[in-house]
Amino acid sequence: MVLAKRVIPCLDVKDGKVVKGTEFVNLRDVGYPPALAEKYSMEGADEVTFLDIAASQESRGTTLDLVKETAERVFVPLTVGGGIRTADDVHAALLAGADKVSMNSAAVYHPELISESARRYGRQCVVVAIDAKRTEKGWEVYVKGGKEPTGIDALEWAGKAEDLGAGEILLTSIDADGTKKGYDIPLTKAVVDATNIPVVASGGCGNMEDIYQVFEKTNCSAALAASIFHYNECTVQQVHDYLRERGIEVR
Repeated sequence: MVLAKRVIPCLDVKDGKVVKGTEFVNLRDVGYPPALAEKYSMEGADEVTFLDIAASQESRGTTLDLVKETAERVFVPLTVGGGIRTADDVHAALLAGADKVSMNSAAVYHPELISESARRYGRQCVVVAIDAKRTEKGWEVYVKGGKEPTGIDALEWAGKAEDLGAGEILLTSIDADGTKKGYDIPLTKAVVDATNIPVVASGGCGNMEDIYQVFEKTNCSAALAASIFHYNECTVQQVHDYLRERGIEVR
């Protein structure tokens, strides 16, 4: 059975606003999270992802009041991440309306967070976000909003995260992020091939063709995109139609 692919608008949130940058820097304000989430939900998004991108750098938790308002306005699954440091933080995000909770820096430093969260809430709601950058040997995991190298191999970490109980990988290519030159196909394919759980491709989407290419050339389960939706270059419905016309099964 071929599982239908998902198209997921992403809200990178900082100081209460949705922002967009390039390679994790040069951020510009593009709107209010609950309003954009509601718009994308109405336009047929399969899911919406809400990432509090400054939480880890600022050593604080996720802005749960904003998560709650966002969750009340969307009728599709909502993934929430940023500042998730403990299983109690996962619980708080779920109570605020998240369907899935994404963890990145804390999962790297405290891998038991993955297993404890999966045990307490079910692995279906545990997403491990991996921000990876190409090196001479492969891809290295970065934390703290893409600012801090860890020396950890991204493929090994993806496999370990799965073993610990992750239900999904949110994979962002730092090299491709915000460039609008397409997803990092080699990285995405390598992580998909190294794991048996759904992988969400993120970073680099510039148009509908880029989404088609990542589905055509890798077996990723979903494609995350931001700029093309934030700047009204296309709607999720148009992406769905485009993919269907090219033989890609979508929801």
